[in-house]
Parts: sequence; structure tokens; C-alpha cells
Amino acid sequence: MNAIIEAVEHDNSVADADQAPESSPLDVIDYGQRESITVKEAVDWANSQRCPITLYLYDDGAGTASEGHFNEVANRMD
Repeated sequence: MNAIIEAVEHDNSVADADQAPESSPLDVIDYGQRESITVKEAVDWANSQRCPITLYLYDDGAGTASEGHFNEVANRMD
């Protein structure tokens, strides 16, 4: 599977979203991506980050930056 992480505060712009406190800019994970990993590896990787994050999981070969992740979540930035 493929995994993408982003700081949870990125979701603050989504209508009706719970509002996460903003982290220090030095701690924020803007974007991270790993391909061809297991669910356990993805969860362990996500849990090891320095700020609260949102973990997106995709089937292998999908969801990565080149495969549409930003198109799928772009509506939160409108």
C-alpha cells in the first residue's frame, strides 16, 4: 500500500472540521509519502512523527503525489 501523511491542522480549512491546534512551523509535517509498505509500517511511521498528523492509506500504485492525492484533497483548500 501507499501512505501519505500531512499535519492534522491542514484539515482546519475543511467546512465543519474539528479545529486542531496549530503546531510550531518547525514541527509541522507538510507532506510525507511512502510507497509499497504494509499497514503496520504506515501506522508506525505515522506515530513516529513530531506533530499530530493525518494518515491517508491507498492501494499500492494509487494515491501518491503523482497519482492524485492532491486532486482528491484539494477541495479542503477552496
